[in-house]
Amino acid sequence: MRVKVTIVCKQCGERFILRGKRDRGRIETGFKQCLCNNKNLFDIEELPF
Repeated sequence: MRVKVTIVCKQCGERFILRGKRDRGRIETGFKQCLCNNKNLFDIEELPF
């Protein structure tokens, strides 16, 4: 199932809007890190597609 996801970096505030797949309760977008090299501190919100 395809979903739309908003990812907001808690360090610099950069916002990313991506499409991903929902599989077994987990969302996979391929997103690895923010432009500020942050790899862990994110707010992730699923949006209706």
